[in-house]
Formats: sequence, structure tokens, C-alpha cells
Amino acid sequence: MTDQTWSPLLREQFNWHWTNQLRDRLDGLTDDEYFWEPTPSCWNVHPRGTSVAPVQAGSGAMTIDFAMPMPDPPPFTTIAWRLGHVIVGVLAMRNAAHFGRASTDYQSFEYAPTATAALAQLDAEYAIWLAGVESLGETGLARPCGAAEGPYAERPLAALVLHINRELIHHLAEVCLLRDLHAHTHKEAS
Repeated sequence: MTDQTWSPLLREQFNWHWTNQLRDRLDGLTDDEYFWEPTPSCWNVHPRGTSVAPVQAGSGAMTIDFAMPMPDPPPFTTIAWRLGHVIVGVLAMRNAAHFGRASTDYQSFEYAPTATAALAQLDAEYAIWLAGVESLGETGLARPCGAAEGPYAERPLAALVLHINRELIHHLAEVCLLRDLHAHTHKEAS
């Protein structure tokens, strides 16, 4: 029996999903799909000053909706909002904390004004994350996450990688489902 190294397995867990099930499904995302609000009062990404959300985060022309504390039940979120969450909260902030990306957060990030721009942001942050995870090796995966990771601070980076993999699979599957729902509710008349 050979010794198993965990670094390739952790890296490949999500990368397989990204390559074989997910990324192609995001190709061709339109602005109509990106901003579509399937229910009233959705949280979305809006041009600055046009949202009615209690918190409108972002440093550029677009802001993302939030509230603190979170309403119960939380508002339904659009593809734009979900991609913004994945790009910033799941990837960019972790890339900054662990892999040398410039510091960012929900307030300082420039949210994408188009679906094409959002997918470019997603691809860029994913590339940083994947390269960072690849660079960890067994020793890096074993070191504690540190204070930037709150409840994960004392846990090994491997636990954070598994958590991020779950987050990416979960939220990006939601994006794909919303694309399917949009396609089935916006069919052109035959």
C-alpha cells in the first residue's frame, strides 16, 4: 500500500467538478439571466444608488445587497448576487488571506456590471485559489488557518479547503439551477 498525499486529492475534488460539470454550464450566461429576479424583493447586484437593501456594499458603480442582521427568512438571491458572494466571500477574501491576493471584502470589491465580467472575475479568483491550493503541499495543508478564518483559525488549512469546495459546489449548483429555471420560464413562443 502506498502512502496517500492529500494535497492532490483536495485540489482535484473541486477542480474535477469545475472542469467536468460546472464551468461549461456557465458559458453564455446573459445579462438577463444574471440580473433576473424570479421572486419579489430579491437580493441582487444593482447600479449604485438604486437598491433598497439596508446594506449596499461595493466600491464601484455596482453594489450588492445585504442586511445585518440577516432577515428571517433571508431574501431570495439572484445569479448576480450568488456569483458576487462566491467571487468575494468564498474566493477573493480567502485568496487575500492565504495566497497573496490584494486585500478585499464585500465593501471594497468592484462588483461586475455584466454577466461576462462576473464570469471573468470568477475565473480569475478560481485560478488564484487553485494555484494557491496546489502550492500548499502536505505541510501547508496541516498548518492552522489563522485568525482571518474565525471558527477555522486553529483548524488545518485542509479543513478550509474542504469547506471552500463545499461552498463552491453548493452555490455554483444553485447558479446552474437558476439558469435552468430561467430557460424554462422564458421560453420563446413557438
